[in-house]
Amino acid sequence: MSVDLPQEDDASFEEHGVRIVIDPRSIQFLDGCQVDFVEDVMGNGFKIENPNAASSCGCGSSFQPKAESGAPPPPESGGCGTCH
Repeated sequence: MSVDLPQEDDASFEEHGVRIVIDPRSIQFLDGCQVDFVEDVMGNGFKIENPNAASSCGCGSSFQPKAESGAPPPPESGGCGTCH
């Protein structure tokens, strides 16, 4: 796994001791998101509530953003490749 170093124009947040770095292109799709770590009978993992998502893949690894009014629709995605 390759981890890039934060860039000068990246947004950086720290919450509960966790540092989050988001590039300027991606932050528009994450505005208003809530991230929680869930432990239940189905397993443990992060749950992301994204009000900007029009749809998402079954496993939650990728999503299709809502089209903004007046903006062209986002390109079709083949999904994450994990779920079928």
